[in-house]
Amino acid sequence: MQGFERLPGKHSLFWKLACLLIAFCLLMIWLSWSWGRYMEQQSAYLSDKSREILSGYAAGAELAWSTQGSAGVDAWLQLMAKRETTWVGVIGNDLQSLSSTPLRDKESQRLTFLRGLDWPVSRHVIGLPWMKVPFPVDPGVGSLVIELPQRFMPGRYQLFWRVVTNGVIPGLFTLLLCIGLYRLLIMPLNQLREQANAWRADQLNTRMSRDATSRQDELGELGRAFDHMSERLQGTVRLQQQLLRDMSHELRTPLSRLRVACDSEQDPARLRERLSREIDAMQRLVEDSLQLAWLDSETAPLPQEDIQLQALWDMLRENACFESHWPASRLPCLLPADSWVRGNLNALAQALENILRNAIRHSPDDGSVQLDGCREGDYWHIWLEDQGGGIDERDLERIFAPFTRLDGSRPGDGGFGLGLSIARNAVQRQGGRLWAENTGQGLRVHLRLLAC
Repeated sequence: MQGFERLPGKHSLFWKLACLLIAFCLLMIWLSWSWGRYMEQQSAYLSDKSREILSGYAAGAELAWSTQGSAGVDAWLQLMAKRETTWVGVIGNDLQSLSSTPLRDKESQRLTFLRGLDWPVSRHVIGLPWMKVPFPVDPGVGSLVIELPQRFMPGRYQLFWRVVTNGVIPGLFTLLLCIGLYRLLIMPLNQLREQANAWRADQLNTRMSRDATSRQDELGELGRAFDHMSERLQGTVRLQQQLLRDMSHELRTPLSRLRVACDSEQDPARLRERLSREIDAMQRLVEDSLQLAWLDSETAPLPQEDIQLQALWDMLRENACFESHWPASRLPCLLPADSWVRGNLNALAQALENILRNAIRHSPDDGSVQLDGCREGDYWHIWLEDQGGGIDERDLERIFAPFTRLDGSRPGDGGFGLGLSIARNAVQRQGGRLWAENTGQGLRVHLRLLAC
């Protein structure tokens, strides 16, 4: 049973190759059998034209015997001697000559084995075979006996047909097999090679053809994997380029302010405060950008552990209250005590902290942010809901892109638009999902995490 379990799937390339080879073998067997029989007929049996001529000779001998007897046979034999250069005789059923000339001993001995028109004629026998052709009207009276003329011998082109049979035809069918294997194997591999060469030339937008990716076998899976890698590489390069452009843009403003502050004649205490604030902002920008780039490019799995959501929220709430001066009552947790998830503590804490900071930043002065959720099978579905008024429906997905700030739609200050992007990457690396929706009063950010 274990051997059957390891058999490839029904769309596997193995079955296509097996069917192709089986069809080729069956075709070759059929060709050998049918063509062999045909060649046997051509090389070992008299042709229809030869049989017709010999039967005509027998009819002429019968006519001469029935009309003029032995004299007629003698006259007919003289006529045949001018037409054929081989021995010709007419005998009765008693194996005696029907002409006036009796058979000689050597001729009588040859009559002991005579071939019929439908018998095979071997070319390996010394001399020409003797054929017996009964009278067509009255076979019981007599027969024509003739040493088969050389021109009637079958298989004159036997060497030519042997070359065709054993060389040309198998070569053609083998060529067809090679063409089938080329279309089945080599053409998709050539497309994969072309795409790899395109990657080497930095053409990351190159994709496999639809014919290659629509296949259901292993090569189709490989083609789809190549396209997926192309999209991933293209997305990574695009993200890195976007990060460089956005970081250069975001760094210009604090650097310009630093230059202005350094050139100004401000009070030293105020100058130090200004410099410290700008340096902190640049440090957060660099750290968040590096963290986002690492999350997007890192593929190694994160270490997993059991996490109690209520305890994690208590820790995040304490830090948030210290930073925002909110009382703990404005950050309630409605989750039960048995809400445990499986994930990476640091990554999940960073994701929730970024979402919480974003919610507090865009909430009104008397607003609140609450954590709630429910168990859905093998997952915990939790959400953070604020009272900031929500955002445009078209921006619900765009807020998770790096350096996206919707200051016009949700009033607030601070941040570089990296928090939610880092949060989504951190949640996805744990096998979870993150999305947002409007509630009518604010924004609700959903998380779907694997339960313990």
